[in-house]
Amino acid sequence: MIPAMERPLPAMPALDELRAARDRVASCVRRTPLVRSDQLSDAAGGDVFLKLESLQVTGSFKARGAMNAVLALLERRRPGDAPPRLVTASAGNHGRALAWAAERAAVPTVVFTPRIAPAAKLDPIRRHGAELRAEAETYEDTERMAKAYAAATGARFLSAYSHPDLIAAIGTIALEIVEDLPRVDQIVVPVGGGGLVAGIAAAARLVRPDVEVVGVEVEASHPFAASLAAGRIVEVTVGPTIADGLAGNMDPDNLAFPLVQALVKKMVMVGERELSDAVRSLVLSDHVVAEGAGAVGAAAVASGRVLARARTTAVVVSGANIDAGRLAGIIANRD
Repeated sequence: MIPAMERPLPAMPALDELRAARDRVASCVRRTPLVRSDQLSDAAGGDVFLKLESLQVTGSFKARGAMNAVLALLERRRPGDAPPRLVTASAGNHGRALAWAAERAAVPTVVFTPRIAPAAKLDPIRRHGAELRAEAETYEDTERMAKAYAAATGARFLSAYSHPDLIAAIGTIALEIVEDLPRVDQIVVPVGGGGLVAGIAAAARLVRPDVEVVGVEVEASHPFAASLAAGRIVEVTVGPTIADGLAGNMDPDNLAFPLVQALVKKMVMVGERELSDAVRSLVLSDHVVAEGAGAVGAAAVASGRVLARARTTAVVVSGANIDAGRLAGIIANRD
């Protein structure tokens, strides 16, 4: 495998695109807090801060990209164009965010999800007026079904992670981290489809190229670790995980993958016990509710998979949409 910094850089969002995305969604999404975690700082021997996208509109970082994509689509419409219709595939958070954005913009939307997606993600999709089709067994099935629907109906398919407008808007998270914590040394990011880590890495490259971006997957679903090792996108066997938002393989045409290859210096994995411990610790010590996918960065720091000693680290807590019963079980150490 060619070392990341020896490869030609793939197409990245320009700084003016990041700023345009920030301006476009400024009235709709939150500038989320960046707070120091005493328990993680003590455990790691460094200064560890939490970027609380768990407090974002719709309960996850996905609101940034979904709203930017919808508004940019409307801006680019030409006179005489038919009103847009959208369809997407989602593990839940993107679908919830897109349903919210589409409701605000009056754009009809269909969302395909796995049938076992958490109610905390499915119920708001219905509430925001999107047509929910929670029919698939796996995330890969949801993508196939959503793309088939788009081909059959003419609706526009909007990927949950592989779209330039999504990636540009997600990059605004890195802009906020660097502005709020200029001395940051590394940013630790959950990795599912790759849009989050790609957007943050691309933005960091533009404004603070010395900042190291570290991706975190779960052992039960690690297509990026496997694909980076292979030098191309490969499929992995996906097992059960409480990080449902990170579970699944990548689209073979994933725009995020070449950005991750070129810009992300390290990819690590955490196990289910480490993940449950992190969800519990975030609630009990930091008073932060995080879903499994949102807690992988904290798990990586707490377990030493990401070294934070004598460094300033920002950990992205990407979402809070966890069912109450599951959260109670984790806190009681039953999950």
